[in-house]
Amino acid sequence: MKQEKHGVLLVNLGTPDSPTSPAVKSYLREFLSDSRVVDKSPFLRWMLLHSLILPWRSPRIAKLYQSVWMKEGSPLLVYSLRQKRALAERVPNNPVEFGMTYGSPSLAEAISKLLDQAITHLVVLPLYPQYSCSTSAAAWDGVARALKRHHCLPSIRFIRDYATHPAYIFALQQCVTRSFAEHGRPDRLILSFHGIPQRYAIRGDDYPKRCNNTQRALRATLALFPEQVIMAYQSRFGREPWLRPYTDEILKKLPAQGVKHVQLICPGFSVDCLETLYEIKEQSRKIFLKAGGEKFKYISALNDAPVHIDMIQKLVIESA
Repeated sequence: MKQEKHGVLLVNLGTPDSPTSPAVKSYLREFLSDSRVVDKSPFLRWMLLHSLILPWRSPRIAKLYQSVWMKEGSPLLVYSLRQKRALAERVPNNPVEFGMTYGSPSLAEAISKLLDQAITHLVVLPLYPQYSCSTSAAAWDGVARALKRHHCLPSIRFIRDYATHPAYIFALQQCVTRSFAEHGRPDRLILSFHGIPQRYAIRGDDYPKRCNNTQRALRATLALFPEQVIMAYQSRFGREPWLRPYTDEILKKLPAQGVKHVQLICPGFSVDCLETLYEIKEQSRKIFLKAGGEKFKYISALNDAPVHIDMIQKLVIESA
């Protein structure tokens, strides 16, 4: 009888290999060619990508990456690899790999490494707390494509999301409580989630519901009143309506309402990346202060904090 062996695949979105225009262009080409991300017709998607986005946005985005790049590389990759190593230390008898839906290390590379170790059971954990067709489902597609190359497949447990898992909510609560202790209680706590086009939700994506579930669970464990917490969405792109309210517009309005101190956390991001470190930590801070705010504090992502690794370990063990 074949001996059972469990493996773990941690998944995140992706990142360029370097903070250069060619590397960013290569990454964006792969990312934005996915119909899960941009659900336009193939021809229209190709036209937008090659006539507007790649030639014009790549150099600008490369400069932004340069502003947040770490000595070891892209923040998303650095923190993700730290998560992988920390989890591997917790489960020494179970191979752990990390792969990205777009970029390197790819899902195909990570899965090949796991199958080379003769695993019989695979737990796939996309590190997106709230399901969306543009993230979690895209990860599922990538895993399926990677497995098509192999003849002997393991049994698979795919963790759809963990928006209200007690260990996840506890990890967020610990981060927020620590921030309040260090910087004082703010006038408002803002929970900023990555946005998606409204039509994705109309078509059935339950992402906004899952974000709201996280918001309610975190607010309850923090014992905050509804008016003390604001839920908003960031990173909209293009002219069509995205999920509202928009984070930047909220920040512009709050000072005129007497809100001078805000603290902001991005619960949908398992690691810090360009979006959190530039768009939120730097750009959103400037927006709030320019509008008359006095104190803005970004609460870092969970990254490789021990309480986060505790959570990942629990999810993996429960799904094994």
